[in-house]
Amino acid sequence: WVVLEETPEKFIGYDQMAAETYITRYRRIENNDGDFYQIVLAQTPFYPEGGGQVGDRGILIPSYARGFDISSPNVHAVEDCAEIIEVLDTKKENNLIVSTVRELPKDVGARLYAKVDENDRRNTQANHSVTHLLHEALRDVLGTHVEQKGSYVGPDYLRFDFSHFSKLSEEELAQIETQVNERIKENIALEEHREIPMAEAIEKGAMALFGEKYGDKVRMIQFGNSRELCGGTHVQNTGEIGHFKIQAESSTAAGIRRIEAISRDRATAHFAELESKVQEVAALLKSKDINKAVQKLMEENAALKAENDALKREKVQAETADWGKDFQEKSGKNLLVKKANLPAAAVKDLVFKLKKETPRALIVILSENEGKPMITVGVSADLEKEYQAGAIVKDLAREIQGGGGGNPGFATAGGKNPAGLQAAYEKALEL
Repeated sequence: WVVLEETPEKFIGYDQMAAETYITRYRRIENNDGDFYQIVLAQTPFYPEGGGQVGDRGILIPSYARGFDISSPNVHAVEDCAEIIEVLDTKKENNLIVSTVRELPKDVGARLYAKVDENDRRNTQANHSVTHLLHEALRDVLGTHVEQKGSYVGPDYLRFDFSHFSKLSEEELAQIETQVNERIKENIALEEHREIPMAEAIEKGAMALFGEKYGDKVRMIQFGNSRELCGGTHVQNTGEIGHFKIQAESSTAAGIRRIEAISRDRATAHFAELESKVQEVAALLKSKDINKAVQKLMEENAALKAENDALKREKVQAETADWGKDFQEKSGKNLLVKKANLPAAAVKDLVFKLKKETPRALIVILSENEGKPMITVGVSADLEKEYQAGAIVKDLAREIQGGGGGNPGFATAGGKNPAGLQAAYEKALEL
């Protein structure tokens, strides 16, 4: 580190998102993305990554490069500044809050206007506060065995890991989501208990996370009945969260479940996108009653499918009507070997029909559908002691680089090599 001043650092980010400050130490670092600088500020509004919450981003503007009063800066004035340094990330290291920038101010000792990316922060703290409401709802709906096992809180979404023994049902997820949104609508004010004794926090009902290390003095965040020890940033009231929407629920390990969700701006965008899609579908269906229009489409589709299936059956019956006459008597059996591009279901029905109509029948049908070769073998019951459909199809499948199986009376095989059907056909004729 290059130390400019041995000044105790002060974090002011709980109370404000901008401040006048200066660099007390810095160092140059290198990684795969190039050269960067890490800086420590005398007082900083930038929250360092911790407790699952991402570190703040923002900007620094040297005093010599700004044309506005620090007490009332406006957006346009900030954009017009001669020198703006972007804060890319903020972390904690050895009790220092360290922010990363691409370059230092031209005058490294200058006074700086430090400003957090306000939109990112507001979305992040909304996601953080809603994890507390989610934790409360999980315990209310699933039981008090639920404990937080990890989290990610960023401006884009939140992830919450917790102990539970089974997959959550749709009904449970709906209950949890509804309870959280009810707490949001109640506009519950934040009660922050800063720097209180650990014993007092526990006495007030604060939930301490298993495995976390706490000092003698802690910070307790309370929204109604939700009380947790937490060092993160939070909304001033739950109404700021806007809306909460669960997007996924999954397992991460034995006994650990994960919920991924969105709130505030992302939730607003999500519902706007859904509304847009609904309007688009309504326009395509030319109906405002989407459910009724979709039901009608499904019924029409089912009718068309039934009609199409009937036509296919008629076509197959017409094409194969005379196949019963094509059996060749050979070595005490009636052999039929055919190449025909028929649907798999039609081939199966046909084989069983021919087996029923013809005594001592051995049937081999070779087909190709959408570039995939298929071999179907049928053996009538009175011939099964001499010929096994499964053994025959396994042998023929080698020609199409495939495999399959079945029972003594019926077997199928698929493969990768359609060109091998001719060799399989010739081999079948020798049965």
